[in-house]
Amino acid sequence: MANSPEFFLVLSALIFCLGLIGLIIRRNPLVMFMSIELMLNAANLAFMTFSRFPPANRVSLGSPSDGPAFTFVVMTIAAAEAVVGLAIIITIFRNRHSVDVDALTSLKG
Repeated sequence: MANSPEFFLVLSALIFCLGLIGLIIRRNPLVMFMSIELMLNAANLAFMTFSRFPPANRVSLGSPSDGPAFTFVVMTIAAAEAVVGLAIIITIFRNRHSVDVDALTSLKG
């Protein structure tokens, strides 16, 4: 069961949906950033699944190392997003003494 691409793709979809639900429902910015990280990790799992299990009925368009390369890029973007996001949250908390997302109307342009 765990040796089939369908298992990993369904697991990736479930993790992505869990992150999306957490992003939509929760109003705490830290939980929202963790939900985004969950969604990025689900994409990484899908990349690695497609790298590990290439399609058998067509010619592969890339090499087997494309999945880990994309995963490395996504992990780098996720780390940068976490640093910038946490800096913004800390700045908002220092100025307002609250991190409620619904109360952040001063950021509207």
